[in-house]
Amino acid sequence: MPGLNWRPMTAADLDAVADIALIGFPDHFEGRDCFQNRLALNPDGCFVLAGGDGEARGYLVAYPWRAEAAPALNTLIEAIPADASVMYLHDLALHPAVRGGGWSREIVERLAGQARAAGWPALALVAVNDAAPFWERRGFTVVDTPAMTAKLAGYGSDARYMVRDLKA
Repeated sequence: MPGLNWRPMTAADLDAVADIALIGFPDHFEGRDCFQNRLALNPDGCFVLAGGDGEARGYLVAYPWRAEAAPALNTLIEAIPADASVMYLHDLALHPAVRGGGWSREIVERLAGQARAAGWPALALVAVNDAAPFWERRGFTVVDTPAMTAKLAGYGSDARYMVRDLKA
C-alpha cells in the first residue's frame, strides 16, 4: 500500500491501535488503556504506520525494562523501573492489509538505531503466536532462562523470550 510511513504515535491513534491489537493478538489482547499507559510512559518508543489519511494500519510500542523480565499482559505500569537495562519491544502489529510489505523490518531497525544511540545494550521481547522465526530474521535469539520460564506461562506455550544484542 503506497503512501504509508511510520510516525510517532499520538493519543488520537489509540482506538485504531487497540483495534489492530485485537486482530493481531486475539489470545493476548490488551486494551486501549494499556496502550495509553505505554504511550505516556515512553512516547519516544511508540509509533504507528499510517497512510495519507492519518489512519493507523500498524503500530510498535517499546519502553525501557528489566532484562529477563516482561510485564504481565494487559496491566498498567506505574513507572519505568529504575533498574531498566534493555529496550523492551512490547508489541508490533500490522493490519493484515499491509503485512508483507517490509514495514516491520523498517520500524524494528529504526527502534534498534534509536535504542543503540540512547545507550541501551539490547532489545528484548516475548514472541507469541509462534513468531520466534519472524523475530530471528530480525536479529533476535531465543534466551532460555529459569527466571523467564514461569513468567512466560501466561503468554502461552509458544512464548519465547528473545534478545537482540545492540553492542555489536
